[in-house]
Amino acid sequence: MEREADLYPPVKAYLEAQGYTVKGEIGAVDLVAVRGDEDPIVVELKLRLNLTLYHQAVTRLRLTDCVYIAVLKPSGRTARRALRENRIMCRRLGLGFLTVRKDGVVEAQCDPGPYAPRQNKAKREKLLREFHRLEGDPNSGGATRHGIVTAYRQDALRCALYLAESGAEKGALVAKATGVPNATTLMRDNHYGWFQKVETGVYALTPEGHQGLIDWGDVLP
Repeated sequence: MEREADLYPPVKAYLEAQGYTVKGEIGAVDLVAVRGDEDPIVVELKLRLNLTLYHQAVTRLRLTDCVYIAVLKPSGRTARRALRENRIMCRRLGLGFLTVRKDGVVEAQCDPGPYAPRQNKAKREKLLREFHRLEGDPNSGGATRHGIVTAYRQDALRCALYLAESGAEKGALVAKATGVPNATTLMRDNHYGWFQKVETGVYALTPEGHQGLIDWGDVLP
């Protein structure tokens, strides 16, 4: 299929099989389907998903609640993700979503209608924990010159700053002095390569840790 018009015959056949009378190019609409006294179905056809297609479909909601977008089914490594993300988009907008395979088979990804997504409470709580742990606003809505600053990174910096001033120290004392309750675990896990174990429970700063303070020290409030 190389043209938008190539999508019309399979979508028309798909709707006719459900008892609709289908006609194309009615006014500014690509396809209109009517069945008895039901609300008409409007379909906008495009070879590929794009913002213009969504703009057109949302405009058609002024005519009927039953609006679909229909596109050639995407292929390749990112196809599954594209389908999932656009299903979510269509549900949010109250649109239906049809895909047409290269062999002409039409697949309904979702139908028009109101959508009330279920909130993920665990992810919400994780988001709020990170929000409250992060001091200041070091990211200003985007990446800093080094990268995104997390609360974990700030905790690591507090531990590194303390060790830079005190030298090797027990994790329990680092935790008490910095206010980082998991300081021992953080230094033991050593995700950034900033800490080295001197003896049981005692940690010191590595050369990478000193460089980390130079690179990231400005993100602490």
